[in-house]
Amino acid sequence: MRPNGDFTVLHDINGDSDGYQPFAGLVWATDGNLYGVNSTGGSVNGGTIFRVSPEGIYSVLYDLDFSTTGGSPLVTMLQHTNGTLYGDTYGGGNPKTECCGMFFGFGVGLKAFVSFLPFSGGVGKTVEFFGQHFKGAKSVSFNGTTASFKVLSDTYLTATVPDSATTGFVTVTTAKGKLKSNKKFIVIQ
Repeated sequence: MRPNGDFTVLHDINGDSDGYQPFAGLVWATDGNLYGVNSTGGSVNGGTIFRVSPEGIYSVLYDLDFSTTGGSPLVTMLQHTNGTLYGDTYGGGNPKTECCGMFFGFGVGLKAFVSFLPFSGGVGKTVEFFGQHFKGAKSVSFNGTTASFKVLSDTYLTATVPDSATTGFVTVTTAKGKLKSNKKFIVIQ
């Protein structure tokens, strides 16, 4: 649904190979696509993990089955800062009993990123960052403006919003490469 109220159907789930009963919500991942789960259906009736683009291109990425991978996922997956999608299932996972559920990680090649709190602030505000490989970090920048920062662990650092910072993405340069934020930081004037 667009801000003006226009409603668009992206995909009609077919109730068979697509899976069906999507009780969980969607996660908007860093590649711009939406990822979700159907609680039943698919090739072995344990549900499916799917991707749908904003243009409506729908793909089943994985068919769950109760006896080996767990089945009937009922909650929205989360994207970790390492890029992996994580979720759980209501049942399955134990080949002997097919009960009890399981936790899963599902990699689709999404890049690592950094996340931060709060989402906005003025010059001099301290911002917390979550990610990985922060030990040995070389720089933090707010939309290209270099900031002072302090590494507190390999997955956590803080930075101060610098003078002349503007609204935009934040980048942390680590020894392993650059990590871009998954959303824009809003600089309050």
